[in-house]
Parts: sequence; structure tokens; C-alpha cells
Amino acid sequence: MAVRRLKKTMSDSILTEAKEMQPELSKIRRDLHQIPELGLHLPKTVAYVTGKLDELGIPYEVLDDISCVVATIGQGGRCILLRGDMDALPECEESGEPFASTNGNMHACGHDMHATSLLGAAKLLKERESELNGTVKLFFQSAEEIFAGCDAAIKEGVLDGVDAAFAQHVFAACPTGTVLYGETALSSAYGFKITIEGIGAHGSTPELGVDPINAGVHIYEGLQELIAREVSAFSSATLTIGHFEAGSASNIIPARAVLEGSLRTFDNDVRLKLIKRISEIAESVGKAYRCAVTVDVLYDVPPLICDKTLLDKVVVSASALGGGLTIAPALKAMGSEDFAFCCDKVPTAFFGIGAGVEDKSAWVAQHNPKIRFNEQALPIAAAIYCKAAMDYLENA
Repeated sequence: MAVRRLKKTMSDSILTEAKEMQPELSKIRRDLHQIPELGLHLPKTVAYVTGKLDELGIPYEVLDDISCVVATIGQGGRCILLRGDMDALPECEESGEPFASTNGNMHACGHDMHATSLLGAAKLLKERESELNGTVKLFFQSAEEIFAGCDAAIKEGVLDGVDAAFAQHVFAACPTGTVLYGETALSSAYGFKITIEGIGAHGSTPELGVDPINAGVHIYEGLQELIAREVSAFSSATLTIGHFEAGSASNIIPARAVLEGSLRTFDNDVRLKLIKRISEIAESVGKAYRCAVTVDVLYDVPPLICDKTLLDKVVVSASALGGGLTIAPALKAMGSEDFAFCCDKVPTAFFGIGAGVEDKSAWVAQHNPKIRFNEQALPIAAAIYCKAAMDYLENA
């Protein structure tokens, strides 16, 4: 794996200035961390972000129905969009941080870090507005965790006039100072719900009923065999049933069973094939066991595949910051991101930003209630946003 280790150069003034903003960025992050909100309804978060934009004198529009904020710096010319999501998860925080949230929600995926980094970039870019050879659009997004915010904002016109888009994501189990990238960065995510309708009966007379649990077990087995027998060993795919619910008593055959699962892959052809096969297996197996089956889509996000030309440009921009960053082509994960909806619309690039705390024994994965993030990653991400945008507009 090729790794770039970069020494400090004369071109790192943006990173130096960003690091000088560390106290301010840490305060913003902690403020946001204590008001975590879910989905498409983020009134406190939107009010906080727009308040900071007001302080910076940056014009913006609020998409009230979906709690997104779209701000602009510069004018005319080509336009690059910088995305930072800002929704949280329905988890009770156990991080032990003095600024931990107490409202039953938690920024367990670091979206408070993303929104803060984008606000940091906003300040850096506003100070350099006269140098911009075009327009930077700042997109503070809701509902990434439920794969709803980006698609909804695209339908509201957030990509209108945009020529390229760039986003970043912090990772708590990766050393701070590390920047990861990859052309095929993240997998697709297809969530589905299978409802199986049988006929309820007493456990002593199963012949009088139609057992949906029995059908569900066979559907489960059939779906697992899709990966084993219908996906090439050279393709990466995973199919998980994470929810199987039926019945309420040990001596009753229930009338209904429900399975919920997710499919992930990097290959769109594999994705489409398996989506089709999930429905075929569920419906045919259900019929074989005399049950009616319906398959509902919970979400459907394509893989996040970056535009190679844009990605290479952003890597060059990040490299030029200096500061001893380690930049590696090592981002390819089965996690998913609704920023992927931008990939079919405009050239996109995506970075992973290391945000591991100094005590490596305290590292846990994303979405863990004990997760902690190193705030020293904030100025790094802010500087990369700023430098990538300025260079894109200058060299487009």
C-alpha cells in the first residue's frame, strides 16, 4: 500500500491557521454534541449552525422541511459543494466525556465533528473569498443515518449549478493525522422488510394453521445461500437478517412473522441481481409453505464510487497542506453513506479522516455508545475542505 508522509512546507498556511482555531472548533463541536437530534427534524442543530453562519456573514438558505442548511461563499464561475452531515443516533451516551449528551440521543458516528469541520472551513473560505475563482456551496445535511437527507436535498435542488461535490467522514478507530481515500470507498446499502402472513392456531393443532415462522426460517436459509452460491468469490457482498419477529406465546402459532435485513456490495450489477433474488426467494418459499409474502424496501443506497479525476485532485490538495499528514489509498469499507446519491449526478470525492484518541485501548467502532473522537481532527478536516475547494475552483 502506497503511503505519503508529508513534511511541513510553505504551502501549509491553511492548516496552520486551522490549527489556531482549535479552541473555537472544540467549543462548537461540544455545543453540537450536547444537542443531538434525529432524522429530518434538527431544529436546535439548524439554529446553532445558522447562528454561526450569521456571525461569519455567510448567506444561507434553510430547507425547513428536511432541516438542511445550504450556504454559499463566492459567486459565479464553477461551483463545488462541500457536504457535512449533522444528525445523530438514538443511543444513550456512555463515553464518559464531560460534555456527553443527556437527551437519549448521541453523536456516535461523529456528525457533530463533520458539521464543526464544515463551519471551520466556512470561516477559512470566507476570509479568502476574494481569492475564490467561483462558488463554494456548503451543505449541512440532515438524516444521513436513515439514508434520507441527501436524496431529499437533491430533490430540493441542492445540486443545481454544482459541478463537483466533496465530503469527509471521521473514523474513531483510525489514528489522528491519517487521511484515507479510495475510488470505490463505501458499499451500497439495501434494507428490506419481509412480512409473512400465515394462519394462527393453537400449538396443539398445527394442522389447522399455517405457520409463518416455519416459512420465515426457510426464507432465512434461502437468503444466506444467495451469498454462498450466487455471488462470485471475486465479488464482495454481505446479507444480514438482523430482525426476526413472530409470536407472543409458546403455545400459539402466530398469524404473522417479520424479517428485516440489509444487503451490501460494491458492485451495482451484483446489487441489482441480489435485490431481485431476495424478492424471488421470499415469495416462492413463502408460497411453498402456504404463506403470503410481501417485500418492502426500507432504503436503497448505491455504492459510493468516487470520480477518479476529482479524487486525484483532492488528494493533491490535501498533500499540499503539509503538516505531517499520512495520506493513504486505503478507504474501502462495507459501511454506507447517502452522499452516494451525489455520485450519479456530479463528480464526487470522499475522504476518511482519522480521529482516534491518544489512548488506543479506548478505540471503539462507529455507533458504539462509548465512542470518543479526537478533536485534533477538526482543523485537519476543515483545512482539507478549504484547500480542496480553492484548488478545484482555481484549476477547473
